[in-house]
Amino acid sequence: MADAKWIVLNKKGDVQGMADALGIDVLTARLLANRGADSVEKAKAYLQGEMGDLHDPSLLKDADKLVQLLVGALFEGRKIAVASDYDADGIFSGAILKEALERLGSCVRIYTPDRINEGYGLNQRIVNDARDFGADVILTCDNGIAAHDAVAYAKSLGMTVLVTDHHEEPERGLPPADAVVDPKQRGDSYPFPGICGAFVAYKLMCLLYRHLGRDQAELDDLIPYAAIATVTDVMDLVDENRILVREGLKMLRETRQPGLRAMLSACGLEGRTLSAYHLGFILGPCFNAAGRLETVETVQQLLSAETVEQALPYAKKLQDLNELRKTLTEEGRRHAREAIEKEGLQEDKVLVVHVPDVHESVAGIVAGRLKEEYHRPVLVITGRGSACKGSGRSIEAYDMFSHIEACGGFFTRFGGHAMAAGFSLPEENIAGLRLALNEGAGLTEDDLCQTVQLDAAMPPEYATAERIREWEKLGPFGTGFPRPLFGRGGLLLESIRVLGQNRNALRLRFRGESGRSFEGIWFGDVRIWEDFLRENYGEKSFTMLERGQTRVPIALAYQPVLHEYEGRQSIQFQIRDYHFSSGT
Repeated sequence: MADAKWIVLNKKGDVQGMADALGIDVLTARLLANRGADSVEKAKAYLQGEMGDLHDPSLLKDADKLVQLLVGALFEGRKIAVASDYDADGIFSGAILKEALERLGSCVRIYTPDRINEGYGLNQRIVNDARDFGADVILTCDNGIAAHDAVAYAKSLGMTVLVTDHHEEPERGLPPADAVVDPKQRGDSYPFPGICGAFVAYKLMCLLYRHLGRDQAELDDLIPYAAIATVTDVMDLVDENRILVREGLKMLRETRQPGLRAMLSACGLEGRTLSAYHLGFILGPCFNAAGRLETVETVQQLLSAETVEQALPYAKKLQDLNELRKTLTEEGRRHAREAIEKEGLQEDKVLVVHVPDVHESVAGIVAGRLKEEYHRPVLVITGRGSACKGSGRSIEAYDMFSHIEACGGFFTRFGGHAMAAGFSLPEENIAGLRLALNEGAGLTEDDLCQTVQLDAAMPPEYATAERIREWEKLGPFGTGFPRPLFGRGGLLLESIRVLGQNRNALRLRFRGESGRSFEGIWFGDVRIWEDFLRENYGEKSFTMLERGQTRVPIALAYQPVLHEYEGRQSIQFQIRDYHFSSGT
């Protein structure tokens, strides 16, 4: 991202007051203000919030009504069908509902749609299977708000339908369910609507236990479920999501749940200090891979195992599926890039890429990777003939759903929101869709220019071990609450060293304004650095820096971390971006 625009954040807030009241460095207080904690009160909530500070679940519209209906079903001994989804949020939403209800003596079975053949959400097949099971109560999770037809069908059979979801209410309104709990439904005044489906499910089970006079602490072991779902479903780590994830990380490390313990072991995380990164990029993708490439049955077997030994084979299978998913994603990305270059799409403001042989389950991931690379909206379409399927990922300046909706005539089916979409269409419509989306894009060059948001123009000398430890205490870091990022010009690059057999990392030494040298590490395709250095500093600059025979002025964006090796601790700067610098 050497051509990205750097922006130094300087959001308003009582920075000095927070520093004084909390006994923290003034730059640490600035980091909090940049993330929305702009007062002493908010900063304390971000840093010291506990589970008891979560918003009351009864504030959710229809929550008390739904719980009362569940109480009646429990007392009458009615079977309950949980209609879930195939991603990590749906998986853990279903697990929370099933385990919490079974502890109350209910007979519960989980049903999920087939991703390839059925797509997302409650459908008529699930309703029929639930009825055959003997259930006359359907409880959805992480879906249902848009399942108008399926809910109406279930109601026509005399079933009770309870919807729990966290997606936007569709234009046609709510489905004809007996109760709908969704913080994003119109008319809901819940204080923080940005929670995932599993968090909604957890809150409702807490409310149910409260209504029955049971101790909500009985559900504490389910908190890691909701925490994994929150991070994996890319919820903003602000407000009560921070509390949930922070507590979930603590409890996950000590969990006695056999399936989770097996998953930690299989991923090499047992006994380690865990962060949101481990949830979002190591554990979460393993759970997601099951629904993408097979069915969620493997995850259900994992979570229902009674011992770690029983769970380990399922954990290993999930890890293997995730490795396959990574391979499919990389192949898909490569094929998509080749298609973009072959068809000359690089200058399109909206990339519409048809890669017929890419596995449709990774189309969304591939679209997301391409969006990051090209910094423009991307639609990746797979398959051939009359039933092509696709996924789109967008940038902040482009409301993808509204633009797709405006081109609705090209699709046989579509849905989504501002930042992502899924759809089906005939192959013959792809060229017309590309043309229509680009003609109506309304994007400027500024919209397509990637930005890097820095917390401060901090010299590397300021990053002491004590300050780095203090910054780490601000976690968990993730979407909506990023890890601190600093940048500085006027630095001097002294040497570089390529690492890895695949040349996928670069160790570098650079000098600060004081003349002190620092170590940096950069992960990615080293060829990007080769091109950057040769273009800006001369044809031989890369080779001469490898030999330590030259120095060049440079601007670096970095995240300082404490690095331990052979029992010794040092400060290392993880390089996130770089710019040409004239040395002035």
